[in-house]
Amino acid sequence: MKRWAVAIALLVAAAPLAAADPLDGHDCFSSDNERRIKGCTELIEGAGLTGQMLGSVYAMRALGYSLKGLYDIAIRDYDEAIRLVPDFAVALNNRAWAYFRSGRPEAGRPDVDRSLQLQPTSPHAYDTRAHIRQVTGDPAGALRDYDAAMRFGGERMIQLYQCGLAALGLYGGPIDGAYTADLRRAMQACVASKDCDPLPPDEECRAVTS
Repeated sequence: MKRWAVAIALLVAAAPLAAADPLDGHDCFSSDNERRIKGCTELIEGAGLTGQMLGSVYAMRALGYSLKGLYDIAIRDYDEAIRLVPDFAVALNNRAWAYFRSGRPEAGRPDVDRSLQLQPTSPHAYDTRAHIRQVTGDPAGALRDYDAAMRFGGERMIQLYQCGLAALGLYGGPIDGAYTADLRRAMQACVASKDCDPLPPDEECRAVTS
């Protein structure tokens, strides 16, 4: 399972903007995935929520389904979240990632492009677009976007790539969050293959990026 810990943090951070009291602390915004899905479903079916608040609830449930690999269901929930909140940059990026993970990267490209229009310094959206560009045969564009992800994401994003590329045997330097020529060469080697993913499984880098 790749990079969903980042998606959780982003949505939990964004959701309180639309989901302040009385939803603060609700299971829908839990870090436990099963509680999240159940809690969000209760809120959706209970009626009474509208607009941004309801959009945040749909986006959180979509994330829960994505974590279970149920991408088609997740995309339907993201559809509803974005219908309710058209400029929901995090949901747009996460829907693009769900399309990518479900084997439909081109379908996600308009979403991530729009997300970057709304949040042009989002390292996570640049990472999404880099993955899409890489698997659709644009290694140069992918490398530019990975570079932008590191530029805007700073040490933590760099550490994730360092760890992932080290696990692939492409990078032998320290996991220190420093952008170096060795790291860029490793990333160049990775983007040359559509099957190379510079992001590690979440658990592999938790210690060095926490």
